[in-house]
Amino acid sequence: MRSKRLFSQIAVASAVALILAGCSSNNGASDSALPKVDMMKTLGTGEGEVNVVAWGGYVENGSNDPAVDWVSDFEKSTGCKVNVKVGATSDEMVTLMKTGDYDVVSASGDASLRLIYGGDVAPVNTDLIPNYADIFKGLKNQQWNSVEGVAYGVPHGRGANLLAYRTDIVKPAPTSWGAVFDAASPYAGKITAYDSPIYIADAALYLMKTQPDLGITYPYALDQKQFDAAIALLNIQKPLIGEYWGDYLKHVASLKSGGTVLGTTWQVNINLAKSEGVPVEGIKPVEGSTGWSDTWMISSKAKHPNCGYMWMDHIASPKANAGVAEWFGEAPSNAKACDLTSDKNFCETFHAADDAYWTDVYYWNTPTEACLDGRADATCVPYSEWVKAWSSLRNA
Repeated sequence: MRSKRLFSQIAVASAVALILAGCSSNNGASDSALPKVDMMKTLGTGEGEVNVVAWGGYVENGSNDPAVDWVSDFEKSTGCKVNVKVGATSDEMVTLMKTGDYDVVSASGDASLRLIYGGDVAPVNTDLIPNYADIFKGLKNQQWNSVEGVAYGVPHGRGANLLAYRTDIVKPAPTSWGAVFDAASPYAGKITAYDSPIYIADAALYLMKTQPDLGITYPYALDQKQFDAAIALLNIQKPLIGEYWGDYLKHVASLKSGGTVLGTTWQVNINLAKSEGVPVEGIKPVEGSTGWSDTWMISSKAKHPNCGYMWMDHIASPKANAGVAEWFGEAPSNAKACDLTSDKNFCETFHAADDAYWTDVYYWNTPTEACLDGRADATCVPYSEWVKAWSSLRNA
């Protein structure tokens, strides 16, 4: 009965959204043609330094923990000093890369196509990156890291966005994302969601699996009707949300205090919470989940391209990739990394080589007007409109 009531609410809210939208378009936004950017042909001598934009935890030099260091050996062996700028969000990373001051970036899927079509990154000559050969096949030449079969980066790692629940409070144990969208939820005010426009895809994924009449086949390819339905669902969810989280440590603290008992999480959050004695589990629900696979990309305006390529090869090496994956909490991208993790069960926990596990994980991608599901007879809502809709939702 709850699901029927929920779908009825979505239908009403979608109709209202369509009326408000009227005959609006995507504000005239259109996909750019792929810029002509040359690929590096040969690897030369290092320039002495490399400027990197990365997620926190991806470039560790021992300053946070003396035992966690995959930068010092690289600097000694190459002569390339690593200067790192931690990016707080994908939007910030895109902005930083547009300055031309940075050589390399660890881009998530909601940034990579923006960087490619913005002409801010160059195609990558994988022949100059020996460790690329050992990257899991399922991560190579994907929609978020390549265009027309040309690689624009080196896959870094991957993870699924899971459904977390406090096992001592949430009963029975949830199996569906419907638990976070149920307007009659007994856990209202203690449900959490990831704080980003890309979270709209989580709503789209749920609708894709539960309302097939909408015709959604890929949660990052939404025409206006499908997009409005996803926003309508998020508006229904909003009164349930006690916290939209972006900082995983704050999310863990909220799980520990009981301020959050149900909602979106990462595997690293679950592991850390459990290590602190929190009775919590994280599952991939029956509908599957969204997820991420980050990509190391090189600037089209790199001032230190040789050191940049050396860094991309180094960070994709088994030892460094194992170190990053274990420190950050994600599945490594290099198949040989699994032999080098300190926790010998690490790759099993994170499903690193379990191809079946990833078949219903929809990695973050950048929505474009050209529908990423292959539809040629439709116009999809681009990421810029996702940003506007998310801001409106959060500020309402």
